[in-house]
Amino acid sequence: MKVESAKKELESSRKTVNEVMYAIGYTDIKAFREIFRRFTGLSPLEYKNKYNKAVIK
Repeated sequence: MKVESAKKELESSRKTVNEVMYAIGYTDIKAFREIFRRFTGLSPLEYKNKYNKAVIK
C-alpha cells in the first residue's frame, strides 16, 4: 500500500525521493529502497526518472 502511494507521488510530483519517503511514513532510506525495488524492480530514483510526468524533458 505504501509503495503504491510512493509510486503515485514519484510519477506526478516534483518531490524528491526523500520527501516522498517521509510523506508515506518511512524514515530509513535503505529499507525504503529495498522494499520499493522488490515491488517495482527499480530503485525509487530510477522509477521517478522513468515515469515522472511533471519533469519537462
